[in-house]
Amino acid sequence: MSHAGAIQGSTVRILIYLLFAIQLVSMGAMEMSGPFWPVHLRGLTSSESVFSFASIAVYVGPMLGIILTSAFWGRIGDRYGHKLMMIRALAGLSLTQLGLALFSDIWGILILRFLQGAFAGYIAPAQAYGVSIETPSRRARLFAILQISTNVGSLLGAVVGGLILDYATFFWINIIASALCAICTVVAAVTLPDVPPVKKNPVADKASPASRSGNLWQGSPLLSLLGVMGILLLARMLPQTSFSLYVSSVFEVSNSVVGLCYGLLALGFILCATAWSRYFEHLTQQETFHRITYVVIGCIALTAVAGVTHNPVMFVIAYFIWGVLLGATTPVLMALISKTADSSQQGHVLGIAQGTAQFASIAGISAGGWLSQAYGLQYTYLFVCLAYGVALIPIVALRYWPAQMQPSHAPPED
Repeated sequence: MSHAGAIQGSTVRILIYLLFAIQLVSMGAMEMSGPFWPVHLRGLTSSESVFSFASIAVYVGPMLGIILTSAFWGRIGDRYGHKLMMIRALAGLSLTQLGLALFSDIWGILILRFLQGAFAGYIAPAQAYGVSIETPSRRARLFAILQISTNVGSLLGAVVGGLILDYATFFWINIIASALCAICTVVAAVTLPDVPPVKKNPVADKASPASRSGNLWQGSPLLSLLGVMGILLLARMLPQTSFSLYVSSVFEVSNSVVGLCYGLLALGFILCATAWSRYFEHLTQQETFHRITYVVIGCIALTAVAGVTHNPVMFVIAYFIWGVLLGATTPVLMALISKTADSSQQGHVLGIAQGTAQFASIAGISAGGWLSQAYGLQYTYLFVCLAYGVALIPIVALRYWPAQMQPSHAPPED
């Protein structure tokens, strides 16, 4: 069961805001170095082949680490508590950032980046902790708030990292990031209340389809939900590697306009994700996917406009509205994924979801880079449209998922 009822509503709101702040600062700290790794790595090797490999591996490494370990850490959190896993993750971020500041060997940096994903992985335990204190009907809003904090942190972190690099060296970016993550570790340890792990209820477990089958997958829409989320994230990441080249070559605009276009996607998400979550939180699964169908159709239309227009203003508007629609995808799907498992399995299922998200991001980035090289930049958004079209297949199938097969592990609200 959720512990939301054991914590007063006003206290829950304060704790959610505290989770927002911790995630914003810690994820912002990580993103301070994000855009500048290729610049740093360029100065560490004279080999073009090593640099080419390292400039990809430095981003893929943490994602791969998360894929391999997120479900494991989720199980540990289910058994011993998600606050402990948050502290472990934040401490891991702080220590690996300190190591990255001290290492100047390119292979050591790549190993540390992999370990950063494998031993840190903060987002999934933060989500699981939030689920343990928030009422079930507000889960979509919770996931929206936490994802907004990540997006805001990413935007601010990149700006702050650039400012630091203008006046200091890359060493100081990582040192400051390590210090910020250490502060977040102490704040989480001191201020967040301990929420004991939920023990399985044998009587309730017998009533659930997932428990009758002995696992999370049979008699549950979990696999289909993960598939939908993965395809939507893959579609979103397809233009990632070719974005700046596409915008600058098609529209012949300055780098500041390229950055504006990229930032507007995140801005649209930030402004509208919580409103979308409030809209979806009281709908059934069939009603939710009926409306998400139209959201995805809207994404197809907007990315088609982005792919055919030669007007930079039209491209900017399409990108912003696309960001608005993205606010109705991942947070809402994460809430549905969370509801496929009972409270004693939240860490495990959210760890699986986080690993799926990272795998989809890697696949989208890799496929987008390969497709742009194989077929040309002009077809970038055609492939995005096709990926969204593929996502419609499981979405339509989930609209007709038998109502009796939908697990309802969440306890009623107080």
